[in-house]
Amino acid sequence: MKPLTDYLDLSQQFPLTRQQLRETDRSTAALVLSSAIVAFLVMSPMLWLVFRATEVDPARAYSLIVSSQTGWITLNSIVLMAVVMLCSILLGVPLAVLTARTDLPHPRFWTIVAALPLVIPSYIGAIAFVGMFGSGGEIDSVLGTTIPAIDGLSGSIFIITLYTYPYVFLTTRAALLSMDSSIVDAARTLNASPFEAFKRVTFPQIRPGIAAGALLAGLYAISDFGTPAFMGANVFTSRIYWETTGFGREYAALLALQLIAIVAVVLVIEAGIGRDEDATSSGDGEGSTIRLGNWKWPAMGFVSLLGVLTLVIPVAIFTRWLFRSEGDRIPAYEFQLEFAFNSVYLALLAALVACLFALPVAYYSGRVNSLTSRILERATYVGFAVPGVVIGLALVFLGNRMLPSLYRQGVWLLVFAYVVRFLPQAVGTIRSSVLQVDEKTIEAARTLNAGRLETFRRVTLPLIMPGVVAGSVLVFLTTMKELPVTLMLRPIGMETLVSLIWNAQDSLAYRYAAIPALFLILISGLSMLLLLRQEGGKLS
Repeated sequence: MKPLTDYLDLSQQFPLTRQQLRETDRSTAALVLSSAIVAFLVMSPMLWLVFRATEVDPARAYSLIVSSQTGWITLNSIVLMAVVMLCSILLGVPLAVLTARTDLPHPRFWTIVAALPLVIPSYIGAIAFVGMFGSGGEIDSVLGTTIPAIDGLSGSIFIITLYTYPYVFLTTRAALLSMDSSIVDAARTLNASPFEAFKRVTFPQIRPGIAAGALLAGLYAISDFGTPAFMGANVFTSRIYWETTGFGREYAALLALQLIAIVAVVLVIEAGIGRDEDATSSGDGEGSTIRLGNWKWPAMGFVSLLGVLTLVIPVAIFTRWLFRSEGDRIPAYEFQLEFAFNSVYLALLAALVACLFALPVAYYSGRVNSLTSRILERATYVGFAVPGVVIGLALVFLGNRMLPSLYRQGVWLLVFAYVVRFLPQAVGTIRSSVLQVDEKTIEAARTLNAGRLETFRRVTLPLIMPGVVAGSVLVFLTTMKELPVTLMLRPIGMETLVSLIWNAQDSLAYRYAAIPALFLILISGLSMLLLLRQEGGKLS
């Protein structure tokens, strides 16, 4: 078989025939049709939710929307999002400056410590902190001391901030590493203090990165279900779930639409981030190092404290529960290998189906730069932007009304929900690989009378396979941790790691959450390898 480089010379001598051009047109039409079908399937739960909400009597809908309960839910959710954004900035920006612009010893190690909380589900941290600091928790039982409880809205803000500040940390650090540092050096030569140089020179350069990370943290906060539910906070996600499991599905649908409206506003704001004319990215990230002197010890203590709170305490608490045997046994909550198998099985199915759905969309948007390709690609991102509890609610409606047998018995509706939720992860990675394939290589194979399908199988697919594998790994990892969709759509009698964690905490039998929680922490840590590979040598 000829090497691909030989095909490039042949493609200049033998242009495509008319038959091959007609075949190209037909294949493009097939790509458009398949991409449109995928986009419609991804959008269908949201369309069905809107349809279900319109069935509510207008007078009743109005009374529910303007009720005091809805007002408090809306206020709590907005406060949760806003305060998490602010606290994430207060934590993330100093950490980014410390690891990227100072002489902090071992910056690579501290960067990893500061970034690791992002890969741990926040509800795992919530369970650990409630089990340690809550009433009857580890502190209470060992020391006999009552401390302020970590629960409710304030507890949710605290926990979510601990596990979302890395968004701000990573985006701000990336901006610092890519900005032109010569202007900071110029400001210092004009006798500007380090603080003044940061305020007047550095901050305008990294402001888009800070805002982008803060909005990601806010979007996560308002979309999170597990932490507010465990903490007893009355926000959109937890209320939607409780209304769905009760008899208030009409109210849940209306709340879901309000939550979607808030998320849409956040996404519109996020879409404008990165267009600041003051920001540049032409530098090499070197120079203008701030000397910490004796302040390096408090700086390392600051990062260490965050590492202890976000990593050491949860692992230590769950490990302690793992070896603790006091109390009555609850056989229904005891860990079984079947639960881990179910989680892995569902995640593998979701990863496989997501990649199959993503291939036509990613290939079409990567090969054809048109308004249609961009619209179809963006449509697949809807599920990722919408909270999982809303997708679960929409498919509960759809399953009960249209697909009752599939909803009650099979796993495919659950797998479809995972695909809707995490399809963008596969689309993004595969599209990036498609963009790196030289069009001339494909045309060269066509000149040797290879059909479109054969060319894709023998030339394109091997070249984009790294993106396919990366996308499937990302979908697998996030599916393993997904809580609300799993709780709302899993078949009756099918237990997974996350459902076991939920049942254990709901009955205050925390020790039964130890094994599945530690398993999820281990699996989540694998995603950090992808993060480190992306940032590469800039960690040091």
